[in-house]
Amino acid sequence: MKQPGFWRSMTHAWAGLVYTIQTQLNAKIHLCVGFLVMVVAIWLGLDFLRLSVLVLTIGAVLAGETINTTVESIVDLLSPEWHEKAKVAKDVAAAGVLILSLTAVIVGLLILGPPLFERFIPTKFGS
Repeated sequence: MKQPGFWRSMTHAWAGLVYTIQTQLNAKIHLCVGFLVMVVAIWLGLDFLRLSVLVLTIGAVLAGETINTTVESIVDLLSPEWHEKAKVAKDVAAAGVLILSLTAVIVGLLILGPPLFERFIPTKFGS
């Protein structure tokens, strides 16, 4: 079977991302939260390194959602009736996204927390 060309592959990948965002509530939530995090980060004037870490973290969560959607789709195709192993596969895939999401919250707090704290609760000795 011949491999599709680069642009056709990009079209398929884009369709997969659009499908995930259109059909998965959590993907929509992650996308909106990620957008808001980036707006706050830019508003705070964070440097490129911190912005890069946030972008990578947001991207990891969204990639996790696409992988979870893939697992769910394959399991539903191969096991239309309920099966304990199908449940395990779906639960473990969802756990992966949960781990990424909780890690993203921690990264967000570590990066955004101090400048937000300084912005809203300036210290006596600050500028």
